[in-house]
Amino acid sequence: MLRWLVVVFLALLLLNGLMPWLQKLGFGKLPGDFSFRLFGRDWFIPLSTTLVLSLLATWVSKIL
Repeated sequence: MLRWLVVVFLALLLLNGLMPWLQKLGFGKLPGDFSFRLFGRDWFIPLSTTLVLSLLATWVSKIL
């Protein structure tokens, strides 16, 4: 369980660090990505971007 928690944390950290570069490519602006303001904070939920990146990672892992 702890191993999965570390993997998820590292994946989110990596995605957060790559987000400015990914936004230049159009990720984060897909139709299923939600951004809204709640309680004075901007919230961003990248559902479509996560799905596309997950499919891309799966495809790359199948090739290698």
